[in-house]
Amino acid sequence: MFTPKYSITDQLLSNITKINNLVRDLNERQFSKIVLVEFEKKAQEVSSYSSTSIEGNPLPLTEVKNILKSKPVNIRDSEREVLNYNVALENFNKLLRSKKLELTLKFILDIHIQITKDLLPNNESGKIRLKPVIVNDPRTGKIVYLPPDFEIVKNLVKDLIKFTNENSNKINPLIIAGIFHKQMVIIHPFMDGNGRTTRLATKILLAKMGLNTFNLFSFENYYNQNITKYFQTVGEYGDYNEIKDSIDFTSWLEYFTDGLIDELLRVQKLLPKLEKTPNAKLEPFHKKIVDYIKNNGFITDRNYAKLTNRAKATRTIDFRKLLDLELIERKGKGRSTYYTLK
Repeated sequence: MFTPKYSITDQLLSNITKINNLVRDLNERQFSKIVLVEFEKKAQEVSSYSSTSIEGNPLPLTEVKNILKSKPVNIRDSEREVLNYNVALENFNKLLRSKKLELTLKFILDIHIQITKDLLPNNESGKIRLKPVIVNDPRTGKIVYLPPDFEIVKNLVKDLIKFTNENSNKINPLIIAGIFHKQMVIIHPFMDGNGRTTRLATKILLAKMGLNTFNLFSFENYYNQNITKYFQTVGEYGDYNEIKDSIDFTSWLEYFTDGLIDELLRVQKLLPKLEKTPNAKLEPFHKKIVDYIKNNGFITDRNYAKLTNRAKATRTIDFRKLLDLELIERKGKGRSTYYTLK
């Protein structure tokens, strides 16, 4: 049975208190739906960029934003990594909203399938590894860690899932999420994609446990700012079989919660500013569209033309903005096109 070793230090306790206060403050503040939608899109961009950049993806943030916006068909592996991570974020965000998400082995394998789609062979994507692996220092190329033997990996993951689920109401959720994150990295259950799978699963785990600012922040961003420190803190050195009983999670938990504070402070600072930007502002004519749909269930361009004096081309732009902000969705085609709330 998995029994992690850690201490509740003054720093860790202080960090947990600060995170709880920041989350409470964000949850109690009122922001317009359009601001939250805009910020969620930005958070997904930063998460997709940061989590893949940590693993060595060379694409800059500006190019990542372009890829996510245009979603090209013929793409390189570096672009595929970004698109896969973003799709997984969107899919699991929907599951969170529907409250149909449970931490199971299948859940973790589903994440791995989505982030490694068309990047790994079918016998490795969404499959626990059946081969030994090694972890090298990216700077020197030397072996720094030997993960567990592949014969015991599946049981180690199951033990971790059992520990996480059984203690979700007994141990602080921030500590549970942090322990889950580091232990997944230690187990190294896949041939490739371990880091991206772990960060995405941890992010969703935090949201499931009540950190409902999940879709607004990117804790991957904090790790990407100092990748060396992240790897040094989350990883271990040596042979798992020799060090497994001496692994202490305390310093990682302090660093993990430091990162959450850093990102929550960024969100707290940027949200009010975003509300004042032109891209996030709904004009009266936009509100007419939304209000009409609320009252009637849908709206057509013909309906909108009766509500405003705006020209047809301008009305198209109005609909486009609400579509881009994912406040409405288009249905039907041609003259039968109409719009509903998303």
